[in-house]
Amino acid sequence: MRVLAVAVAALAFAGTAAAACPSAARLEGQLICPTCKTTLDQSDAPVAREIKAHVRRRVAACASEEQIKDELVVMFGPAVLAAPPKEGFHLLAWLLPLTGLAVGAAVVSLLVWRWSRGRPPDEPTSGSNGRAGLDPEVERRLDQELARFDG
Repeated sequence: MRVLAVAVAALAFAGTAAAACPSAARLEGQLICPTCKTTLDQSDAPVAREIKAHVRRRVAACASEEQIKDELVVMFGPAVLAAPPKEGFHLLAWLLPLTGLAVGAAVVSLLVWRWSRGRPPDEPTSGSNGRAGLDPEVERRLDQELARFDG
C-alpha cells in the first residue's frame, strides 16, 4: 500500500514539474533568427539550427522561458526576441501603434462630427401644400394637370 502511495505522489509531482518546463516549439515562435529575420520555427539557417538546439537543451534541463530568452539576448542582443520587452525604451514599440490608432479615431470622429454639423439647413418650404416655392405660373399649370387626373 505504501509503495502505491509513493508511486502516485511521484507521478503527481512529475506532472507538475513537466508542466513547469516550457515548450521548445512555443519558444521557437517567440525568437527571431539573427540572419534571416524570421522566427526560428520558420527558419532553416545554420544560426537558427544552433539556437534551436540550444533552446531544446535548455528546455530539457527545465530552464524557464525567461532564463532561455535572457541567455539568448546576452548572446545575440535584444533583436533575437520576436516581441520587444515591455519596459524602458522598448515600451514605445507597444504604445506608439495604440496611440496612433487612438489619435486617428479621434481625428476621424471630429471630422465626421464637423461634417454632419456643417451642412446648410434645409430650404424653408412655402405654399399651402408644403412643396418648395415654385413660380406661380408653373404651380398653376401643375394644378391643372393634376386636376385632369383627379377628375
